[in-house]
Amino acid sequence: MSQSDLPYVLHRPDTWLSGVIFASPHSGCDYPDWFLEGTRLPVPVLRSSEDAFVDRLIAPAQALGAVTLAARVPRCIVDLNRGPDEIDPLVVRGVPRHPLNQRTLAGLGVIPRVVSQGRVIHDRQIDRAEADRRIAACWRPYHTVLAGLIAQARARFGQAILIDMHSMPHDALSHLQGARPDMVLGNRHGLSAAARVSDAVCAAVEAEGWTIRRNTPFSGAYICAAYGRPAQNVHVVQLEIDRSLYMDEPTITPRPDFDDFAARMARVIAGLVTLGADRAGGRIAAE
Repeated sequence: MSQSDLPYVLHRPDTWLSGVIFASPHSGCDYPDWFLEGTRLPVPVLRSSEDAFVDRLIAPAQALGAVTLAARVPRCIVDLNRGPDEIDPLVVRGVPRHPLNQRTLAGLGVIPRVVSQGRVIHDRQIDRAEADRRIAACWRPYHTVLAGLIAQARARFGQAILIDMHSMPHDALSHLQGARPDMVLGNRHGLSAAARVSDAVCAAVEAEGWTIRRNTPFSGAYICAAYGRPAQNVHVVQLEIDRSLYMDEPTITPRPDFDDFAARMARVIAGLVTLGADRAGGRIAAE
C-alpha cells in the first residue's frame, strides 16, 4: 500500500533525536466521492469539524528530530480520537442502545452523527458493515502506527511523549468566566501525563505570550485515556488551540499572519523536542 492510500501521513526525521511524537488526528481533509454522495452537507460545512492546518503547524518537528503523524481521513468519516466501540445507534443500524458516554450521546462517536453546531451528516443510518469497514480501513491503521511509534520511542529513549494537537472554535470557550485562554491543555487531570511534562508544555506556550488553561473545558479524550501511562514513562497531552488565532473560521482559510503564528508554534515545538531528548541523554550516558 502506497503512502497516498493510507488514512494518515507519517513523517520520520532523518535522525530521530527525541521521544516526542506530534500528532494531529483531526486535520484530515480528503473527502472521497462515495462519502460526499451519501451526505446532506456541502464540503465547507463538513470541514467545520476539521482541525484545519494543524498538520502544517506540527510539520517543523520533523526537521528538529521528532516524528509527526497526521490524519488524512476526515473526522466526519471516522473520528480517530474515539474508541472503536463508541458507536452511536442513531448513526449505525442495528447497534444496541447500551449505555453511551456523553460524547456519543452528543453525536460525536467514532462514526459521527453531526459536525459542528449540531448539523446532521447523513440522511439515514448506515449499516454496521459500513461502520466496521471504516473502522478497519481508517481507525485501526492509524492506531496501529501510533501505538508502534509510542513503543519505539519508549524503547529507544526511555520515554514517549505524545503531544496530541487539536484546534477549537473560538466560541467553544464563550461560556467560561473571565478571559478566554488561547489554548487548553488536557491531561485527564494528571492521569495521562506527569506534571513535569504538562508543566513544560504550559511553559513553552506561555513563553510565546499565549495564555493556557488546564483541563477546562477539554481534559483529553480517547487518545489520552488509551495511551497515557505516566508510571510507564508514556505521557500524553492534548493541546487545543483557538482557531481564530491562525485562521478565518467562516472561510477555513489561513489568516494573513499565519506564518507568524506558525513560527511561534515552531518555537514551542522546538522546546518540547528538547524535553523528549532529556531522558534519552541520561539513559545513553548510563549505558
